Amino acid sequence: MHLTDASIGATHVLLSGARAAIEIRCPGPGVLRVRHAPSSAVTGFTHPDLPPKRSFAVVAEGALPLSARREGDTLHVTAEGASLEVSLASGTWTFGDGQGRALARSEGVSGEVRPAFPVDELRSRLSLAAPPGEAYLGFGEKVGPLDKRGLRFTFWNTDAFPPHVESDPLYASIPFFVALRGGVAWGLFLDEPWRSEVDIALSDPDRIEWESRGPELDVYLMAGPHPADVLRRYAALTGRPAMPPLWSLGAHQSRWGYETEDDVRGVVRGYRSRGLPLDAVHLDIDYMDAYRVWTWDRSRFPDPARLARDLAAEGVKLVTIVDPGIKADVGYAVYEEARARDFLVRLSRGDTLVGEVWPDPAVFPDLTREDVQRWWGDLQKSFVDAGIAGIWNDMNEPACFSVRPDRGLPAPDGGRTSGLGTIEGSTLPYDARHGARRHLEVHNVYGLGMSRAAYEGLARHAPDRRPFVLTRAAFAGIQRYAAVWTGDFASNFTHLEASIPMLVGLGLSGVPFVGADIPGFAGRANGELLVRWMQAGLFYPLMRNHAARGRPAQEPWRFGEPYLGLARAVLERRYRLLPTLYTLMREAAETGLPVMRPLSFLAPEDPEALHAYDQFLFGDDLLVAPVVRPGQSKRLSYLPAGAWMDFANLERAGKVEEGGRHVIADAPLGVVPVWLRAGGAVALTAPRMHTTSARWEEITWHVHAAERVSGRLYEDEGDGHGASRTTRLSGGFDGATFTLERRVEGELPPAREVETIRIYGVPPPRAVAGAMSHRVLEGVVEIEVAADWQRIELRAS
Repeated sequence: MHLTDASIGATHVLLSGARAAIEIRCPGPGVLRVRHAPSSAVTGFTHPDLPPKRSFAVVAEGALPLSARREGDTLHVTAEGASLEVSLASGTWTFGDGQGRALARSEGVSGEVRPAFPVDELRSRLSLAAPPGEAYLGFGEKVGPLDKRGLRFTFWNTDAFPPHVESDPLYASIPFFVALRGGVAWGLFLDEPWRSEVDIALSDPDRIEWESRGPELDVYLMAGPHPADVLRRYAALTGRPAMPPLWSLGAHQSRWGYETEDDVRGVVRGYRSRGLPLDAVHLDIDYMDAYRVWTWDRSRFPDPARLARDLAAEGVKLVTIVDPGIKADVGYAVYEEARARDFLVRLSRGDTLVGEVWPDPAVFPDLTREDVQRWWGDLQKSFVDAGIAGIWNDMNEPACFSVRPDRGLPAPDGGRTSGLGTIEGSTLPYDARHGARRHLEVHNVYGLGMSRAAYEGLARHAPDRRPFVLTRAAFAGIQRYAAVWTGDFASNFTHLEASIPMLVGLGLSGVPFVGADIPGFAGRANGELLVRWMQAGLFYPLMRNHAARGRPAQEPWRFGEPYLGLARAVLERRYRLLPTLYTLMREAAETGLPVMRPLSFLAPEDPEALHAYDQFLFGDDLLVAPVVRPGQSKRLSYLPAGAWMDFANLERAGKVEEGGRHVIADAPLGVVPVWLRAGGAVALTAPRMHTTSARWEEITWHVHAAERVSGRLYEDEGDGHGASRTTRLSGGFDGATFTLERRVEGELPPAREVETIRIYGVPPPRAVAGAMSHRVLEGVVEIEVAADWQRIELRAS
């Protein structure tokens, strides 16, 4: 890509040649946007100027100042926290941070246009250097270990059923990664919804090759140096996650096959009669009238509002599935309005596209358009009025089992095009029309648009509540609107193990509110798998049991004892954990940082931590290593540098291990290995049958003493947009005296009069100041303090 001219402005640089152009901007500190148009003269009308571009993902507005100077065929660009050196002869560049470190290097940019009918075929390619030892994390919902080096992926949202551990593509496409080498991180986001493929040093071990089917490669480069710094910049660029309502962090129960209102009531009775905590029941497609979206089958669900009220009295919310396919049924109001207002996806020749999903025939609302999104979101009003608490978006890749035949268009050569054109997977044709765009361009953002419609519609019609939206299909920016689950995982240990790096990878792609179906959607689980998957799911931000029609029911009591008792214990631990989980979700909403984190967050320079793909950090302070293989009662785990206390099941204060090595944890069926980091402080509460408020009436702090100690607790009403309070703990142990101080921000008054603090790793104190009482139990110092305590001090004996 040869460039000859440079136009330098206060906030942008435009480089151009006879065929190609590159535009450079700085949308935020440590971030550079490099918009490559390798075939600009062929695909555009205003070359060398690039046309305005709508981003579905990026919400950051404006541009920071940058400076540029040309030295021969090299252009040097600097901005706040970032730099770029561009070779005009080749169009390649080197990206650096504010400290002068070279982080990334492009080795080639190219594009081609092949005239075709009815639409031209485009290719744009970017080649990046892949230095030895550099790891590549993220890429959204992708299979494999955390480090994706040596793999190849396609970004094309796909209704994958049944998915396998090597299946690609899956349901979500997030073309973003975090690179890590020598403890220093940087990131790259390709803001192109078009179908694309990336080869991560597989074909050529020294290169990453990315190819898009669109005319451009709109790249955002982000400096670190820590992986968390990259994620903060990505969140500022694409939007910070929405803060969920507290109830959505409780236990969810779902099944394709709850056919009647009586089935739903029976599920809730089953939970309550067995002392099992539960906050939500999901209704699958069974509730609809002949699969007409936004309807109820009144013969099976005669009074949805009454059902919602009755379940709410039990502390249980209702969540309904919504699919985008609209039944093409004359007289059906949703269909008639969509057709009358030209809201439907069309074939290339202009007729309404008619396909088949659960409704047959089905048409598809063009949810890439903002006017259609608003209309779709407003269709939720009757559901909100009936007491439906959340929306579960499914089949929104969009999935389409078949498309009505079309003879094709008369072609310039006298023949005809091949009917529907290319259809990749169970979806719509490449050349289907979404207004002025083709499906090949906007396919990957269809689910994003549907989730935006749901989120904003719920916010309009229930403004005093936080929306809860769950989606299967996604693109970058989905964190603004929805939680994401990993689709139709199978009921086996292989998929349990695969869920961990996939969920951590989604977190590393800016999506913190994630989960996988427990104990797998399709297949035949046994009691051991149920318990082990629930133990992992105890730490999923979204904890949902879900099963397919035609498979055995998977509610916890279906497996008998001892599994029921063990499942109950896991659910109780989940509700004890909610103060910490809720605080981490608040941190995610403020910063974009995930709840489930790779061990390399604590030790970015440690290759062992990087490759520990089947364990994770829960925030900064807890390390979780679920058992993911059948029949195992011990678990090999890696602990990063530092001291770690065995805290199995969030209950047992065990041995303290020095990190930087592997350890073997005891893990009989009822135990999930957990460790508490030295210096960490986590807040737990008492278990409940369901959530009420995030103003916790009982709090016990668990503090692992170290030279420095810190902790955080966020509280509010659990929903809505009212007052809040954040409690911050800080202190440390110098070998003789342990101190802990408390600082509070916010106006929300506490709902408790006392707190308990359990301190691990200090000797029995000679004196305690600032406490109401204290005692030593099995080497643990337990202190009771007033809820408004300010400082405690323990002096060793």
